[in-house]
Amino acid sequence: MRSSGSVVAIIPARAGSKGIPGKNLRTVGGRSLVRRAVDAARAAETIDAVVVSTDGDAIAAAAADAGATVVRRPTELAGDEASSESALLHALDVLGTDGTAPDVVVFLQATSPFVDPADLDRAVDRVRSGAADVVFAATPSHAFLWRAAPDGGAVAVNHDAATRPRRQDREPEYRETGAFTVFRADAFRQHRHRFHGRVEFVVVDPALAVDVDDLADLAHADALAARAHADALAARAHASTVAAH
Repeated sequence: MRSSGSVVAIIPARAGSKGIPGKNLRTVGGRSLVRRAVDAARAAETIDAVVVSTDGDAIAAAAADAGATVVRRPTELAGDEASSESALLHALDVLGTDGTAPDVVVFLQATSPFVDPADLDRAVDRVRSGAADVVFAATPSHAFLWRAAPDGGAVAVNHDAATRPRRQDREPEYRETGAFTVFRADAFRQHRHRFHGRVEFVVVDPALAVDVDDLADLAHADALAARAHADALAARAHASTVAAH
C-alpha cells in the first residue's frame, strides 16, 4: 500500500445479526457476503488495499482467505447500537498506528452482494480528483412516498397528493442503496459522519441494488446470482457455437 494518496476499502462485518444469524458469512451464488465484498473491492483498479473490520473469528478467517487485512473490532463497537461510523473511525485509528492511513476511504457494505468494481472506480475518481467530497451509490426511484400522521391518516411526502403526474413528467429522484460511500479520510475524521461537503452519487443498476437484511432478501439475492451465472454460461455457449461456424 502507498503511504500517501492511497485508497483503502473498509468493510465493517460484525459477527452478530438479529435479522439473519451469521449474516455476513451467508452465501450468495456460492460466495459469502464478506467474500463478495472483498472480491469487488480487490477487482477495482483504484483501490490499493481492502480491510475488514470484525469482532468474529470466522469472519476474520474468511476475510483473510479472500485477501483482506483484518482489523479486530473491540466488543463495545460491535453491538447492535454501534454505528458504522464508529467502526470506520476505529479502523482508521488502527491503520494510522500501522503507518498505513489512507487518503481516500471506500466504505463498502457486505450486505450489498452485487457491487460493480467499475462503479467503485467511478466514485473514487470523483473524490480523488476533488470534484466531490463524498460519492455514494444510488438507484432511480419513482415511488410515491407517504408517511403516517399522528392522527392515523396518511400524508404525502415527495409529491402533491392532488396531482398524479406521469412517471416521465416527474423530476427524477434517487434512492441511496447503502452499497458504498467514498470520502476523504481526513474530512471524515473532522466531521465524524459520512455526508459532508459536496455530495454526489453514482447511479448503479437498480436490478442489482439489493441490500440483504432478512432471509427473503438473501433468497432473492441468491436467485439473482444463479440467474446471472446461467446467463453467463448461455452466453459463453453461444459464443463457442458461433466461433465453431
